[in-house]
Amino acid sequence: MKTQKFEILNTQSTIEWVGKKVTGAHHGTIAIKEGEIVLNNDQLTGGTIVIDTTSIKILDVTDPETNAQFAGHLASDDFFSINKFPEATYQITTVSGNHIEGDLTIKGITHPVGFDAAINVNGDMLTATGKLVVDRTLYEMKFRSGNFFKDLGDTLIYNNFELNINVTAKAA
Repeated sequence: MKTQKFEILNTQSTIEWVGKKVTGAHHGTIAIKEGEIVLNNDQLTGGTIVIDTTSIKILDVTDPETNAQFAGHLASDDFFSINKFPEATYQITTVSGNHIEGDLTIKGITHPVGFDAAINVNGDMLTATGKLVVDRTLYEMKFRSGNFFKDLGDTLIYNNFELNINVTAKAA
C-alpha cells in the first residue's frame, strides 16, 4: 500500500463563500491556513483543512464603510466569533468514490458535512475542487434565521451558505 501526503499550498488555494438572503446574496473569500490531503494507492483516504476565519473578505460590497461594518458583523459572535475562534477545520472521515464525508468545526462546534469533489493528481501536484453547503444555525449562527426569529420579511438570511473550495497541494 502506497501512502502519499500532499501539503496544501495556501497561497494557491482558495475558498469562496456565498451567503444568500431574501433580497439577494453576498460573496467573498476566506483563506486556507494549512492542511494536508492523504492518498492510499492513488485514492483519497483522508486529510485536514485549517481555515483562517480572520481572513474573511466581502467582495461584492464596494463602499469601504459598509464593507468594514459587514466584515465586523461577520467577525462578531452573531457569526464566526473570530476573536475566540480564529480557525475552523474540516477533517475528512470517509471517502466513497468522489463523495467526501468529514467533520466541520466552526466556533468549537463540530458537525458532519459531505460533498462531492473532483481530484486530480499530476506528478507531485494535486488539485481538488468541491462545494460544501453548510447550515450556519448548527454552529450557533442564528442571526436573522427564520428558524429562530419570526416576521423577518425581506431581512431573512437563509440558513445555508456555500463554500466553494479550490485546493492545490504538493507531495510532502
